[in-house]
Amino acid sequence: MTKVDASSRKALVLFSGGQDSTACLAWALERYAEVETIGFDYGQRHRIELECRQTVRAELARQFPQWAAKLGEDHVLDLALLGQISDTALTAERAIEMQANGLPNTFVPGRNLLFLTFAATLAYRRGASVLVGGMCETDYSGYPDCRDNTLKALQVALSLGLDAPMTLETPLMFITKAQTWAMTEQLGGAALNALIVEHTHTCYLGERGTLHAWGHGCGHCPACELRAKGYSEFIAAVAH
Repeated sequence: MTKVDASSRKALVLFSGGQDSTACLAWALERYAEVETIGFDYGQRHRIELECRQTVRAELARQFPQWAAKLGEDHVLDLALLGQISDTALTAERAIEMQANGLPNTFVPGRNLLFLTFAATLAYRRGASVLVGGMCETDYSGYPDCRDNTLKALQVALSLGLDAPMTLETPLMFITKAQTWAMTEQLGGAALNALIVEHTHTCYLGERGTLHAWGHGCGHCPACELRAKGYSEFIAAVAH
């Protein structure tokens, strides 16, 4: 979205502990003067991601001292109500499948809208004017609240409702998963990609028993398949 002068701005990153949000966190740490993180506990089936968040933050600070001084507080909000009113494969033990409306049943209606609204509320109080999220409409599951137009409209609504400019940055919006791996390698080299493989969590089923070349996961849910495909394409591109 809108390019901004980041020299003195404070950002709040929507940080789940997954590959995409870790890429966004590194991207923000490279650009902004101060960066805080926010996560959400909404009864997600893969809530192990909440435990991974702190490990990822600690490893980023340890391995990248140039970012450590910029990494501010972490916040976790209890949004259990979202899980209670959702009937999805992300919030209940159900098989992952496509629905009649063409969306996978991993779609949690309103999730990103709520996340960004709560994040903007916290950002306002914390003196941050930039929200950073890993939404993407290139390699994604078709979620309508990940689309660029949705987020542009929300940026306008939040800025008007708060009577303060709130910039929504989505650095992954128009790039593939392979390009996301390339982006993190450019930001932090092989060390950052190794950190992402070892410590982040993206698998919808919360599986961390198996460590694949691309990271922990069951290997067959949509999130794992997308991540594996992107990593394979990234490695192939590097080889050539």
